[in-house]
Amino acid sequence: MLTINPEKVCHIVVKARALDAKEEVSDPSPGSNPSDDRMVDVLEDFPDDPTRQKLFEFVRNLDTDEQIELVALCWLGRATYTLDEWEEALSEAGAAHNERTAEYLLQLPLLADYLEEGLAAFGESCEKFESRNL
Repeated sequence: MLTINPEKVCHIVVKARALDAKEEVSDPSPGSNPSDDRMVDVLEDFPDDPTRQKLFEFVRNLDTDEQIELVALCWLGRATYTLDEWEEALSEAGAAHNERTAEYLLQLPLLADYLEEGLAAFGESCEKFESRNL
């Protein structure tokens, strides 16, 4: 049974998708006026990107059980485990849990896809969440 609030997962999905849209940094030291540069820097993936920082903090502020379930949900979404193996996935995620859960999740290139697939296995979707938060 899924106990983490699906809206929390969907919040992470939306923020992770925003990060997925970012491009490699082409100008590592932008010093000019952003409007003169047509705001292209906003599409570049700087290490101190506010979206990344907010997502990092959001995951870090989840309680331990939520972090464990989030990792297990990713594993379910990437087909490391099946829904029938959910308890095993939770157990493994619990055994692997440490203070670097946010770092682990944010380095996954398909984080949003994995979470959405994991939610779908439980019959949940981010569709309503995304339409409310546009």
